[in-house]
Amino acid sequence: MSKGWENWTASEVEDFQADFLMWYQQEKRNLPWRYNQDPYRIWISEIMLQQTRVDTVIDYFYRFMEEFPTIQDLAKAPEDKLLKVWEGLGYYSRARNLQAAAKQIMEDFEGEFPTTVEDIRSLKGIGPYTAGAISSIAFEITEPAIDGNVMRVVSRLFCIEADIAKASSRTIFDEAMRKIISQTQPGDFNQAMMDLGSSICTPTNPQCEVCPIQQYCQAYQENRQAEFPVKSKKQKPKDVYYVAGIIENQQQEIFLKKRSETGLLANMWLFPLEEINAARYTELQEQYDPAAWDLFSSSNVAEDSPDFFSDQEVIWQKKILGEVKHVFSHLRWHILVFYGRSAAPLTIDGRWVKPDDFPGYVFPKPQQKMLEVFENNLADDKD
Repeated sequence: MSKGWENWTASEVEDFQADFLMWYQQEKRNLPWRYNQDPYRIWISEIMLQQTRVDTVIDYFYRFMEEFPTIQDLAKAPEDKLLKVWEGLGYYSRARNLQAAAKQIMEDFEGEFPTTVEDIRSLKGIGPYTAGAISSIAFEITEPAIDGNVMRVVSRLFCIEADIAKASSRTIFDEAMRKIISQTQPGDFNQAMMDLGSSICTPTNPQCEVCPIQQYCQAYQENRQAEFPVKSKKQKPKDVYYVAGIIENQQQEIFLKKRSETGLLANMWLFPLEEINAARYTELQEQYDPAAWDLFSSSNVAEDSPDFFSDQEVIWQKKILGEVKHVFSHLRWHILVFYGRSAAPLTIDGRWVKPDDFPGYVFPKPQQKMLEVFENNLADDKD
C-alpha cells in the first residue's frame, strides 16, 4: 500500500499544519466543553458524543455537569439518578462505564484525572480514540484521536485504501496521523480534524470547494473523493419481535418490569415484553386492527385471549395500540403494544406504578416510544 505521507517533506508538513490550524481558529465550533481544558469535561463530552449527534449532546452535557460537576460527584451518584440524567441518550453502558471510571480515579489516582496516555487508557470505557482526545486537548500530548471522521479525512488526504471497518486498519491511520499532527497544538489539530470531517469532508458530497486542505488532498487532485473511505458493508441488525403488555389494575396503576442487571438495557424499566416469532407477529397485526375499536369500550374485550402472557390473568383489549420499532447497533426490535386490565395479582416480578410517578423511573428509548403510543390512545379516547 502506498504511504503518501512518507513523501511529505518537513516543510510541507509545517505548511499543512499552519493552514489547517488557521482555518480551525477562524471556524471552530462554539461548544460548551471547549471553554477550557478541564479533562473531566472533555471526557464526559467525548463519551456522550459516541454514536450521538453534537446537537443532541449539548443539552445532555449541561444537565450532566449540573448534576455531577466533579469526578467525586459522579463516583458517588446513585445509579438510578445517573441513568435518569442519561435517559434518552442510549447506549447506557457508556454511563455505567463513566461511573466505574470515576470510582477508579477516586481510588487509584486520589481523585485527580490521570495525565498520561497509559493511565487514561486504564480507565473503564476509554479506548484509543478517547484517550487521544483527552490527552491531546487537556494535556497537549501529541497523541492522535482517530475516529470515523478522522479516518475519512485522512483516507482522502492520502488515498488510503485500507478498509476502515477493520480494526487492523487503525495502525495505518495512526501512522499517517503521527506524521502530520501538530507537535505544539495537538489538541487543536485533533479537533480541527473532527470539525472538518463533520462539516466539510462528509461521507457523501464533500464540500471540497471550501476545504482548507484542498491543495494537499490527493483524492481531490485525482478526482477520487467518492472512492474513500473504503468501508465494507456493515452486517444488518437482527430482527427481533415482541408483544408488550400495558397492564392496568383497579387502582389505575400500570405494571412495570425491571430488566436484569446485565445485558441490553440493564436495570431499565419497561412494560412487560414477550418475544414471539415473525409469523405470529404478522398474524397479530392482521387479527387486531389498530383502528377498529375505542380503547376503553366494554365491547372491546378480546373474545379469545391472545396467547401472549398466557400465564397471567389479564383481560386484553382486542386492539393493537400501536407498533414500535427501535434499532440498536446489532438488533432491530419490533413491538406490538397491547392494553389489558389485571383480573388477579400478577405472578411476574415487577412493580405497580402510578403514571404520574413515571418521571422517577429510568425509561430507555423503546419504553418512551411505547409510553407515547399509550398516551396517544388515551388522548384519542377522550376526544
